[in-house]
Formats: sequence, structure tokens, C-alpha cells
Amino acid sequence: MSDPDPRGLASDGDGTRAVRAGLPEPVKYEPTLPGPVFAAHFHLPGEPTGPYTYGRDENPTWTLLERAVGELEAPGEDGVETLVFASGMAAISSVLFSQLRSGDAVVLPGDGYQALPLVRAQLEAYGIEVRTAPTGGDAQLGVLDGAKLLWIETPSNPGLDVCDIRRLASEAHARGALVAVDNTLATPLGQRPLELGADFSVASGTKQLTGHGDLLLGYVTGRDAEAMSAVRRWRKIVGAIPGPMEAWLAHRSLATLHLRVERQSANALAVAEALRDRSEELGVRYPGLPADPSYAVASRQMRRFGCVVSFTLPTRARAERFLDTLRLVDDATSFGGVRSTAERRGRWGGDAVPEGFIRMSVGAEDPEDLVADLRRALDESAG
Repeated sequence: MSDPDPRGLASDGDGTRAVRAGLPEPVKYEPTLPGPVFAAHFHLPGEPTGPYTYGRDENPTWTLLERAVGELEAPGEDGVETLVFASGMAAISSVLFSQLRSGDAVVLPGDGYQALPLVRAQLEAYGIEVRTAPTGGDAQLGVLDGAKLLWIETPSNPGLDVCDIRRLASEAHARGALVAVDNTLATPLGQRPLELGADFSVASGTKQLTGHGDLLLGYVTGRDAEAMSAVRRWRKIVGAIPGPMEAWLAHRSLATLHLRVERQSANALAVAEALRDRSEELGVRYPGLPADPSYAVASRQMRRFGCVVSFTLPTRARAERFLDTLRLVDDATSFGGVRSTAERRGRWGGDAVPEGFIRMSVGAEDPEDLVADLRRALDESAG
């Protein structure tokens, strides 16, 4: 069977695609991935008809990264556009505020990222009705009628509930609503929301997409030209653009995305199984565990289950002792990096979680070492 994509993107495996995504055509004596272009303006004689005019609008380094992300989110598809932003929140805001007007209604997850309550307050200040429902059980369907936009976060952060993207997207479209999926935790190698019917796939590239904890980035991928034009206009108006160095570092990091995701997903499963098998009940959540409430839905739409595991210790004090005792896991926020991190999520105050709730981002260390470190810290912190 012939490959419809001359670059092989539709048929190549995830590893091949990640290594080669967004690279320009080879030019003799030129690097395979050109260095970052630092420019506020470009030579512009006559009418501004070229692709690069001013640094807030376009940059060649963004172009290559945007092409790369689009090839991962929707391999082989024509008409898909990706726009990169200064952060994940910039990307999220661009969709919400470019698509919604005063009098519209939007459905957000009630158990999503802890910055969403801040977004809600701003949306309501602009006269937009905000409805919320939990991620699990596709509960957002219950408040969907009349909404202009459905915002899905699956798996949810930090609770790791999963909803059926295909079902929600189909129902939303039947009721006249657009659908955006926060794909941060899954990454394009975990799930592809556009293939499941979403209009937008949005993510923080700060996390596992780039995986080294050294840059802030966000992106929006969509296939509707008019909707993406509005997102592009919002980026220009607010200037929520990434620096060229950040964009170049992100593109460089994509080459190892498959290696990192494979290793971190396998490690996360090993960690989840070890925690599950403890004699004390820890309320372990990981979509890749067959006994997890999210497993049935996740296994239908996810190709990999991510690097985040959550569990709950009985008290705040026990959780803090546990984190202090760990040797290979840093006490830090965010997730997706090659070095394992964990935190007592309740310290931020924005998530409806118990005081002893731990969100752990599993890195790329040897799994035996990680499991041993966790078991030791759990034993020593119990006293």
C-alpha cells in the first residue's frame, strides 16, 4: 500500500516521527535543525507579502516547531495548524478568549488544573457563563446544553480521571458546541484529540513534551481555519509569544520524546503497582492500572498512560515526612521531566484534594531504584 504522505508521516512509528518532526529539507552544509532566529524585524522592502515581517507575528524557529507539533498531533492530515505560545496558560487563554463572547456559555472541568478557577473568574467578569462538572463519568454532558465551548481535561490534573473524548465531542457537536482538549498530561504520543473528534488540542509544552524542566511553552493545534485564525489574532493582540531560544530548545527536545514517554510510562506503571501492593491503603490512581476506575475508557483512547501517579497519605505531616525522606525524587511542582518529582498538592490551595494527597511525576531513572526509594520513604515516614 502506498503512503499518501510523501514524508511518510502518516505511516511512520512514533519514534521515527518524533525524531524527524518539523525538520526542513536538507541543505548541503547546513545543520539538520537550524539554530534559533533572533529577530524583532526582518528586511521588508515594498509590500509586506512574505512570511516574516515582525517578530510578534511570525518567526522561522516557531514555524519549524509548529510544523513538528502538528505532525505529532495529527500525522498525515492536511489543513491542521499549530500555534506556539509563551506558556500553557497562554495557549489555554487564547482558545477560551478568542472563541467566547459575552452571553456565551462554556463548560469547564470542575476537577481540572488549579489555575482554571482564575480563568473562570475572568470569563465571568467578561459576561461569559461558566458551568463545571467533574471529568469522570462524562459528567460534563449533563451541563452541556446551550454551551458554545466544551473544555475537556483528560486525564484530569491532579486526580487522573478520564472521560470519553469521542463521546463528548460527538455530543457537543450535535448541540452546536466546539470542543477543546487539554492534552498536556497525555502528550501527542499518549492520545490524539483531533482524531477523537476535538476541534482543538491544547497543551503546556513545559511538561513532558519538552521534558527537561528548563523552559515554558504552550501550543494550540486545530483544523478549523476560521477558529485558528481567531486564536492567531489573540496571540498577536496579547503578545503571548515564545522566545526563539525556548522554541528551538523545545524542538530539539522532541527528538527524545518517544524515548522519554516510553520509559516514563513504564516506570509510572511500576511505581503504581508497587504502591498498590502496599499493605496500607493509599488510594493509588494511574490510568494504566487495570483496576483503576479510568482504565476502561483510557485503554480505548490512549496509546500510553502518562507519567503521573497520585496517591494519598493519611495526614499532611506524614506526607511531608515522606517527601523529605525521598532520595531520588525532588519536591517540586510541575510534571513530565526526566527527573522524578513529587509534591503535596494541597499546599497550593487550588485543588479539592486531601491534605496528604501526593502527585508524583515519574522520571526516567531505573525503575528498581525508584521503587526502592519510595518503599523506604514510606516505611521511614510511617513512624
